[in-house]
Amino acid sequence: MPRIHFIDVTNRDAVQASRISLSKLQKTMVNVYLAQMGVHQSEFAFPCADSERYYIEANLELRRVGALKALVLEGWCRATVSDVAAAVTTGVTDLNVSAPTSDQMIVHKFRGKLDRESMLHEMVRAVTCAREHGVRTVGVNAEDASRTDLDRLIEFAHAAKEAGADRLRYCDTLGYDRPFSIYERVRRLAESVRIPIEIHCHNDLGMAVANSVAGAQGAIDGGVDTYVNTSVNGLGERAGQADLLSCILALRFARGMDGYEIGDPLDLKVSAKLANYVSYAFGVPIPINQPGVGPNAFAHEAGIHADGALKNRRNYELYDYELLGVDQETSYPRGRVITTGEFGGMAGFEYVFNRLGITFSSREEAERILRLVRYATAHNQLSLTDDELRLIAMYPEQVRKVLTSMP
Repeated sequence: MPRIHFIDVTNRDAVQASRISLSKLQKTMVNVYLAQMGVHQSEFAFPCADSERYYIEANLELRRVGALKALVLEGWCRATVSDVAAAVTTGVTDLNVSAPTSDQMIVHKFRGKLDRESMLHEMVRAVTCAREHGVRTVGVNAEDASRTDLDRLIEFAHAAKEAGADRLRYCDTLGYDRPFSIYERVRRLAESVRIPIEIHCHNDLGMAVANSVAGAQGAIDGGVDTYVNTSVNGLGERAGQADLLSCILALRFARGMDGYEIGDPLDLKVSAKLANYVSYAFGVPIPINQPGVGPNAFAHEAGIHADGALKNRRNYELYDYELLGVDQETSYPRGRVITTGEFGGMAGFEYVFNRLGITFSSREEAERILRLVRYATAHNQLSLTDDELRLIAMYPEQVRKVLTSMP
């Protein structure tokens, strides 16, 4: 039976959205949490962007030394030979290459510079280039797939597969599909081409999660594995995209989903920690009604609801908050608080790390880590979290590289 996997695109799609951003250290922490959660893959970088190079190298090193467990680190670039050739110089071994497929985008983005045939040819050349350079997995993104004639999309997918692509990404770039339409289109695509299909849905019409679930069902029912693209807290371009946790919960607990198997070894207890961290790092509060992790997700006040929940939680809760680690999250401490940061000294630094159970073998080692803590705080422009401090202490050389910038 084909299975469902997850590719989180927070570190690519969400960070490119207007008005929000993450530092390189914060992107690294997102990878750490995704790895702890058991997500299959992180679309973690733009390998053609000079500003990403040290971050990419450091995260690939963290993956090699086991800090990111089995998380696949995949880079995104355009489906051009020049982009692929530049991407592989960073050491990235997993790539998704993207090309528009709809008449709307080919005509009105390229304005005569490229037509459908030349776009198809360029995509094939890019996939071939990736294979020639030893790229391990290649996904081909059909941008605006939902507004592409289905027969032409099938032709595009066949060409990608024949060139050596491992997956096709069905991009509902504008959130145009409905659950019924994406199910039928993806199922026909799967049956026609027999290639694993990624589902990448945006939320412009408020249906990103529903479309992602329906698209995944279409791929599975069509006989192929599927890779649902998500972002943490649903952040992304414009109105955002499919929320990671919401998709997982829907696939786990919605009616009629028993026959669909999730292939990733997910530990949902990381969910609340990941959601809260991304909210803190982006500076975007979690909505009060966010599924699973919103402040009201397990809150009851109305008399009938409170009475029912107290008698048996299943009266008004489909799943347990303990499953998501909600009960393990703590608020900021009150009273006297000692922190360490950009302008902190050794006394406060030692106090904080002793609280975390971390000691150093020498004064010199402590001073080296304190220096990194100072630079990391300046880099984030936020107080460092306990897990960020732990990462710095455990992997100082990789963190030093993450913090490196060469304008």
